[in-house]
Amino acid sequence: MLATAGGLPAGPGWAFEFKWDGVRALAVVAAGKVRLYARSGAEITKAYPELAGLGAALAGLGVTDAVLDGEIVVLGEDGRPSFMALAERMHVRESGRVRQRAAAIPVSYMIFDVLAANGSDICAVPYTQRREWLETLEGRIGGAGRWVVPPRFTDGRATLEAARDLSLEGVVAKRLTSTYRPGMRTRDWIKIKHDQTGEYVIGGWRPGRRELGALLVGTLRPDGLLRYRGRVGGGITAATERDLLSRLGPLRAAGSPFGEALPREDARGAHYAEPTLVVEVKYGQLTPDGRLRFPRFVRLRPDRSPEDTVDE
Repeated sequence: MLATAGGLPAGPGWAFEFKWDGVRALAVVAAGKVRLYARSGAEITKAYPELAGLGAALAGLGVTDAVLDGEIVVLGEDGRPSFMALAERMHVRESGRVRQRAAAIPVSYMIFDVLAANGSDICAVPYTQRREWLETLEGRIGGAGRWVVPPRFTDGRATLEAARDLSLEGVVAKRLTSTYRPGMRTRDWIKIKHDQTGEYVIGGWRPGRRELGALLVGTLRPDGLLRYRGRVGGGITAATERDLLSRLGPLRAAGSPFGEALPREDARGAHYAEPTLVVEVKYGQLTPDGRLRFPRFVRLRPDRSPEDTVDE
């Protein structure tokens, strides 16, 4: 289930959770074993061996099977999530390197929902009851391994301020009566970020004072082409430029992946790429024609696919 970007909802009937800066993952537990799946459906169990004990921990409490939803994060010494540290774990699969990374950069699993337990599909059960089940569980397994059920709060404004003070990404507001709707993006879950950010597909780049002066980005349209959202030049360091060029070189394409003609200034000297890489961009606001104002590159999102990009 996905959240819709929006403002902080007012009035009763909502719970508020911190927004964790990590990788979304479903944990499927059965017979004391756990298997982890990314949003894409790919299995990622081998990448995070330190979470293997979750299955046995639940089995010890009489939970024969369960499907859990949460976020895999790397917490720094200050207790704050670091996506940059997590990026060093995401795509490592060779067992020796995985063990080394797990010892040096261990992850935690922030469990915030449950879809099924002990043979019962509970997606249709209201949020409050699903959370109560998790919180009862937390009281028995919390601190036993690298998994935790993070808190929920009733005061949205105070939660948002706390997230800001803790340098967290923001808050997710969840309607108390909401059911879990797999694959759906609804207004029963609303994400509130401190900064305007979005995820965009790289469709090309153009030179400037450097070889990579700006990225040309867009969002995926139903016809498979990109809707142009503008060029992003700010925030690209020399190291980031080298990394981006090394990734974009093999993706160079003869034609534009955008579904409309680019403005002449943006198209001048442009190189086009197969639209597979997704980046996170911080910006001020969208112009009336849907272009990003004051955009700045934040980071690559190797955990996202073009199909994940949406207009918000």
